[in-house]
Amino acid sequence: MKKQFVVLGLGGFGASIALTLQQLGCDVVAVDQDMERVNDVADQVTYAMQADIGNPELLYSLGAGNFDGIVVAVSESMEASIMATLVAKEIGIPYVLCKARDERHAAVLRKIGADSIVFPEEEMGKRIAKNLVSANFADWIALSSDYSVIEVATPAGWAGKTLKELDVRRTYGVNVVGIKEGSQVDITPDADKVLKEEMILMVIGDNQALEKI
Repeated sequence: MKKQFVVLGLGGFGASIALTLQQLGCDVVAVDQDMERVNDVADQVTYAMQADIGNPELLYSLGAGNFDGIVVAVSESMEASIMATLVAKEIGIPYVLCKARDERHAAVLRKIGADSIVFPEEEMGKRIAKNLVSANFADWIALSSDYSVIEVATPAGWAGKTLKELDVRRTYGVNVVGIKEGSQVDITPDADKVLKEEMILMVIGDNQALEKI
C-alpha cells in the first residue's frame, strides 16, 4: 500500500518535498494559499489544492488522520504553522515534520509535539560551507549535530592499501560503509580490497574524526 502524505506550503522547500515523495511512489496532497504555487505542482502530485493553511478545519476536511505523515513547510506565518501542527497531532497523524523560522518558533513546535523540526536554509548553508572548506569532500550529509556521512576521494595515504591494513575504525575512528568506482557502488566493501585514488569512499563517523581525514 502506498504511503500517503500531506504537504502544507509549496515554497521551494515544500514543493521539493512534495514532488520527491510523489516520485518515490507515495500519494501526496499538496496545499498552499497561493494558487500559482498550487498550479506549479498540480499535474505532478496526487492532489493539489488552494486553501488557508491556518484554518484548523483544513486537515479534518482532508481526512488527514489516515495519512502516514505531514510536512508543515510554511514558516512565514508562525500562527498557521503552529495551528497546523496542533491539529495534526490532535487527529493522530503519526509523523509531523515542521519547517521552523527560528529557534523560538522551533521551541513552540517541539512543545506541541512536532516529531521533527528542520531549518532547511541553515542546514544547506552549513553543508555547502563544509564542502567548500574541505575541497576533497564530494558531499557531506549531517546525521545529527555530532555525526555525519561523507563522500570523499580516497586520501593519498590510503591509496594502494586495503581497509584491513588501514584499520580505519581503530586508527581514524570512522567506518567506510561504501565505495564508488565509476558507475559501480559497493555498499559491503571487502576489507581486502585495494583502494585506488579514483575511488570515492562513503565514510561515517563523528564530525571531528571526519574533519581529520
